Amino acid sequence: MSTVIYATPVFKKVRYNRKVEEDGGKRDEREEVVYESADGVRDERISFQAHERGPQVQDPPPVQRKSFRAAALCLGVLCLLMMVGLIILSVRHFSVTLEKENLETRYNDLNKTYTELKDNKSSLTVNYKTLSKNHSLLQDEVKMLNNIIEEGKLCPKGWKRFGSSYYFKSTEKKSWYDSRYDCQSRGSDLVSINSKEEQEFVTKFLLSKNEESWIGLRTKQSHQRGPYMYMWEWVDGSSLTETFWARDPYPSQYYHATCCDRQGQWTQTHYNDKKTWICEKQISSFT
Repeated sequence: MSTVIYATPVFKKVRYNRKVEEDGGKRDEREEVVYESADGVRDERISFQAHERGPQVQDPPPVQRKSFRAAALCLGVLCLLMMVGLIILSVRHFSVTLEKENLETRYNDLNKTYTELKDNKSSLTVNYKTLSKNHSLLQDEVKMLNNIIEEGKLCPKGWKRFGSSYYFKSTEKKSWYDSRYDCQSRGSDLVSINSKEEQEFVTKFLLSKNEESWIGLRTKQSHQRGPYMYMWEWVDGSSLTETFWARDPYPSQYYHATCCDRQGQWTQTHYNDKKTWICEKQISSFT
């Protein structure tokens, strides 16, 4: 069985304007009914709507769409790289800032340590000077104690020490030559006084009041001055550097020197006179 579909007729009125001959000056207007099918009307409506919407934008061709996609992809990659770079820079900035703070802390600690060390150095310098001074004093004390010990060990009974020599004062009285012989028997000789300090020591510690003792000063013939001219000389062969005479002596073969008068000065006495004597011996010669 077949079905017949009839299209509903659509009609519309259309107004026509018709011009007559220009010379006639007449104008004829009339309406006519035009019958159209539904399809035709629909096509006409669509065309009219399209005309009202304006021109349609056509889709770009496939090649242009690929170019847009590639550009968008590149832009996305660049954005991603920029984000990664910003993250790296942020991390780096944080690390540098942290390192800077650590360095500042270390610098402050080192500066504080330096100040403390500087103060300690000053204190140590003061302590060193004090210790050096005490060390020198202790060395002097040790030296003095060693001298006392050596004197106690090496000095025979009756000897006294001054400088680098030991001295002996006799209680007997003999002539100058016998006195010298006694000193030589003790491994020494009559004293030779070569300085003011030694003179003061002999006067203060070895001589009794109002007593003179033989010393190692004698007369010796001087052939340069003449056959009967004499000069003073110490028994050890040294010349006089300092003299402490009470009055100017006259050297002769019969007179030798003694020490000392009441003022602690030398006098000239005949060598056969009986007097006490003073012996001197170097420390290095003690055994």
